[in-house]
Amino acid sequence: MTESDHAAWDAFVFKCPDATFFHQAAWQGLMEDVFGHRTHFLYARRGGEIVAVLPLAEVQSRLFGHSLTSLPFCVYGGVVGEATAVPLLEAEAERIALARGVQHLEYRNLVARHTDWPRQDLYVTFRKTLDPDVEANLAAVPRKQRAMVRKGIKNGLVSHIDPDVERFFALYADNVRRHGTPALPKRFFASLQDVFGEKCEVLTVTSPEGKTLSSVLSFYFRDEVLPYYAGDDLAARSLAANDFKYWALMQQACARGARLFDYGRSKIGTGPYSFKKNWGFEPQPLSYEYRLYKRDAVPQNNPMNPKYRAFIAMWKRLPLPVANALGPYIVRNLG
Repeated sequence: MTESDHAAWDAFVFKCPDATFFHQAAWQGLMEDVFGHRTHFLYARRGGEIVAVLPLAEVQSRLFGHSLTSLPFCVYGGVVGEATAVPLLEAEAERIALARGVQHLEYRNLVARHTDWPRQDLYVTFRKTLDPDVEANLAAVPRKQRAMVRKGIKNGLVSHIDPDVERFFALYADNVRRHGTPALPKRFFASLQDVFGEKCEVLTVTSPEGKTLSSVLSFYFRDEVLPYYAGDDLAARSLAANDFKYWALMQQACARGARLFDYGRSKIGTGPYSFKKNWGFEPQPLSYEYRLYKRDAVPQNNPMNPKYRAFIAMWKRLPLPVANALGPYIVRNLG
């Protein structure tokens, strides 16, 4: 697409109530430049005006297969727009999928569209309205979790808005290695800041002495804040730094005028799932729908798949510099 196409695309996305942060045109460049994935950003016009969009990226991997997804590395996706244009874009997506010989087409919808398609029921999201009154938000947090926030405050923890991703990436990369999964490349996070500017913000928590404890990279879209990538030091738990971090983010988001806190995607039954419920957020099922062409079942390319246990155990033992060097070559194909 041309720059003018990108501008028209984003103008539509910002006014479309069903669109999300991940429908923005800038994701096309991120998919191509950072990960090397072929993209197919489809849009429909009527009278010269964009009325529907469908961002797609193609992932081709010997290990994980060949797919067309809206959109890799994004928790929400799928077609949005006027009802008359939506079927046309989905028909074009299927034509591309068949022409490219992919094994499956995947839509990461917030709400169901194709109830008769195979689906992935592993993920939920957590979204809650923020009160403009910061103290009202703290009062709405369940008692036990509120006590953890107050513990962080009592420990004298301090939050900072970072100008770059340096401190964030150090915590994030070590965190995911400890969980046995590869880290995304550092330049991806730097690119997010470059591309989205003030809509991509890093908040880092330190001890009173300045020790880096916890960090989160968040997206801002319309009146929403989306904490998306995070990392913690081993000392963070005992100091309640992770709890304090999200409270500090709520404060920062209110100051920026955000009215919805999107805690993001979690796998059902995991620690992050329980953590978000403890904040008083209710899980909302995500409708990940699949059109299968050369597969018999929905792919399970996630850490909960038992066939990856040996890999996860091995990855946890890698020295961090080695994991950071190898990780981008693997994770680019997972999405």
